[in-house]
Amino acid sequence: MILKGVEAIRFVSLILSCQLSEADGQQLTDGQVDVVSARLAESALLPWELGTRAQTILELNATTYSVFNTSVDLPPPVRIPSSISTAGSLVPFFAIAKEVVTNRTLSNNNTVGPQPLVNDSSAADPASIGVSVLLANLTGQDSGEVDYAGAATDQLNYLFTDVPKTSDGAISHRVAQLQLWSDFVYMVPPFLATYGVMTNNITLLEASYNQIKLYRSYLRDSQTGMWRHVVLGDDSLDTPNDPGFWCTGNGWAAAGMLRVLMTLRQSEFANTFTNEQSDLSSWVSEIHTAIYPHLDSSNIFTNYADQSPTANGSFYDAACTALLASTVYRAATLLNQNTYIPKAEASRATLFSTNATAPTSNATTTLAGYQHITSDGWLTPVVNPHSYNLQGSESPEAQAFVIQLYAAHRDWVLATSKTSTSPPSLKHLGGKNMWAIAVGLVCFYSRWT
Repeated sequence: MILKGVEAIRFVSLILSCQLSEADGQQLTDGQVDVVSARLAESALLPWELGTRAQTILELNATTYSVFNTSVDLPPPVRIPSSISTAGSLVPFFAIAKEVVTNRTLSNNNTVGPQPLVNDSSAADPASIGVSVLLANLTGQDSGEVDYAGAATDQLNYLFTDVPKTSDGAISHRVAQLQLWSDFVYMVPPFLATYGVMTNNITLLEASYNQIKLYRSYLRDSQTGMWRHVVLGDDSLDTPNDPGFWCTGNGWAAAGMLRVLMTLRQSEFANTFTNEQSDLSSWVSEIHTAIYPHLDSSNIFTNYADQSPTANGSFYDAACTALLASTVYRAATLLNQNTYIPKAEASRATLFSTNATAPTSNATTTLAGYQHITSDGWLTPVVNPHSYNLQGSESPEAQAFVIQLYAAHRDWVLATSKTSTSPPSLKHLGGKNMWAIAVGLVCFYSRWT
């Protein structure tokens, strides 16, 4: 068999993956992921951290309710499958929704009407919790004693009635002023799309796409293809603009677009939104094409992707590196976009590298010797999630990105194993480094058989 195109990229990626995994044990065990998850659970407190944690739970342990699960149509099952309910995978997910909605009711003296799920200076971040609230309502959590439906409706109406907008309809990321942040794409459009599929509302599905299209028109730089972080605001109010190519912001945008794309694709309106799906797929690829040439030999991006690690406000950031790599695996699995898989594999191997003996049991929890994860489970180095031009030490969102990377890679390996049935021909891989090729074949057979 002659290997060409996608299969060639997959095979080369497998060689890289296997070689690095043999040398560095770069795939985390379930036990180690539990440690990272524990740090996420104890540190996620602010609205976008809670929303990101909720999404991460779905991607890791409750994939029936993840939009990345292509075997489940939307809306997802009303009755939670026993495999999930027995394992308790959704317990922390629904706990987020219950705590937020309960506190919202208490803090607003039982009033109803347009209001965010959490009072916050960001108009967008509270909406990131909306998906968990909608799923809690869909599956009948708390037997109707908690008004999940009302809370989700109030959050939706708040976005459209109380939040500043551009003249062409882009909803502001901030409350105090009209300002657009790349982060918005992860926080709001997936909520709008989920609300749309759960209420059979095609207008909201269209709005989820349109908000991304509008944000792209303001934030994407036509010369570099990367997204700027913060624009249109008044620097004397609330928060200053940040026109730089913030690495995490590009990751937020790509990840949010993937979630909306898959929501559209798996809804009953999929055939209505074929052009929109094509756009979103192209825009994800656009970000990858623009940003990955800035990944240097360290395999870790800098905080502002086009700046050196010694530039003012820039440094190596493992957080955005993990997030972007996760979107590469998702794009390869779901959209057949494989170009940057070798880059993602290199970043994953670096982030999960260790100078200790590779774990021999999937229950292993120790992280001693890992280069970019501390012994107690924190990813490092990371940007300060509350001051995006400063380096931080412990970041809830970074913890989520590690887990999303782990889950996306896991799903990519599974999907690749299902679509490849026979090994390649050695003669078409070239004559150099035959030992690496042999290792690749061993890995190939061990994963495919």
